[in-house]
Amino acid sequence: VCEREIMTCCFPPQHTDMPEEMRVETMELCVTACEKFATNNEVAAKMIKESMDKKFGSSWHVVIGEGFGFEVTHEVKNLLYMFFGGSLAVCVWKCS
Repeated sequence: VCEREIMTCCFPPQHTDMPEEMRVETMELCVTACEKFATNNEVAAKMIKESMDKKFGSSWHVVIGEGFGFEVTHEVKNLLYMFFGGSLAVCVWKCS
């Protein structure tokens, strides 16, 4: 089983319009940050934002938490909303 299949199976995105390669890279980054900074969502979000800015250009935004809704303006093909570990939601989007 390839890594992409494991990522999609274990952490299926709730909503995304990203191309597959970007989606997989973003999901891997989100999982890594949430595991590394399990007790500090703010630091995890900062790590994701800075990595996305470097890899895909500036103006990325990240929200990590539980029990939130969102409505955001974003650039087409630059939005990912996923859950990590059950109830922890991660929303990543680009808006410049």
